[in-house]
Amino acid sequence: MKASTHQGVLYTAPTLTSEDEAVLGEIHQMRRELRHVLRTPRRWEGSLRRSALARAIRGSNSIEGYVVDEDDAAAALDGEEPISADEKTFAEIQGYRQALGYVLAMGDDEYSTFNATEIRAMHYMMLGHDHSKSPGRYRKGPIYVHDERSDQVVYEAPDAAKVPELIEALVGSLHTGLSSDPVVRSAMAHLNLVMIHPFRDGNGRMARALATLVLTRSDIGEPEFSSIEEWLGANTDDYYSVLAHTGHGSWQPKDNAHIWLTFNLRAHHMQAQTVARRVREAGDTWKDLDALVAAHDLPERAMEAMFDAVLGYRVRRAGYLKRAGVTQQTATRDLAALTAAGILTARGNGRGRYYVAGEPLHLIQEHRRSRRMPLRDPYPWMRTKLSKPAE
Repeated sequence: MKASTHQGVLYTAPTLTSEDEAVLGEIHQMRRELRHVLRTPRRWEGSLRRSALARAIRGSNSIEGYVVDEDDAAAALDGEEPISADEKTFAEIQGYRQALGYVLAMGDDEYSTFNATEIRAMHYMMLGHDHSKSPGRYRKGPIYVHDERSDQVVYEAPDAAKVPELIEALVGSLHTGLSSDPVVRSAMAHLNLVMIHPFRDGNGRMARALATLVLTRSDIGEPEFSSIEEWLGANTDDYYSVLAHTGHGSWQPKDNAHIWLTFNLRAHHMQAQTVARRVREAGDTWKDLDALVAAHDLPERAMEAMFDAVLGYRVRRAGYLKRAGVTQQTATRDLAALTAAGILTARGNGRGRYYVAGEPLHLIQEHRRSRRMPLRDPYPWMRTKLSKPAE
């Protein structure tokens, strides 16, 4: 790999080891297999894409303390009101959903290009609901990352006066590093933006969104399934630990970023395994739902609600009628039939009523989980390394 013209100005990708090359090859092989499977339209594909996006939104926001149930994240995708999230938290979820929607919509647009204005615009999409956070504007003063658990400052970002030129250097690196692997480019874009910390708030979420944007513009295939935001949200302690091991408390772009890169390769590998398992399970689950529909003489469209319930979502009439493309009367009748059959269980009353999985769907869930094989960790040594204090 050739040395970058941004050496010393930004963190640059380290040389890959033979272990890294092997892991990267397996990541791309899993991506190719996924693309092949999805080349033939599947009835469950739309639901699986929707749940993948909901998990990404939920994961990225949970890192910053904005925690919602997965079905509330899906509600943001569907333009619906949440069931349990509070107004402030849901506003953050909706903002991130808007920015991620832009990432997916513009990823394969031939006229789109990386630039500083785009990064600032994405930040505005994400935080435009709260003008106290200066959405779309670079910070004017110093900024520190504070670890609430230890009550210590763990990172000091570069001087605010350097932010514009550093962002321009980051944008430049995204245009000149096209020969490097997209997973590597994505990881380094993520690292540089989060370390520059150009905004008063939302830097972590912006860095993760930019990483996903780099992937979607690299023809990696199936962009809804390429993000590692879900995995990062489920492994927040390791995420903060690897940033500490890489950043050493301040902006030091000459430092080696190999541990960061391997952490990202591990995340992609584990997430790709998870997606492959979900694709296999979706096909099996849909067959089980087919059998239930036939046994209870239900309309095939009811499988939309059934599949959501198997995923653990709370099903509402408004969402069902929109996704199934039926009238209110038909939606009410379908949900009543599912409840009478014991497939769904009603909770609440009036406008607050929703439906959860009944016993037959619980059995499908349990059968699915009982057959799962553990994921294979491509870097089994990493957890031990990250558990040690950063030097």
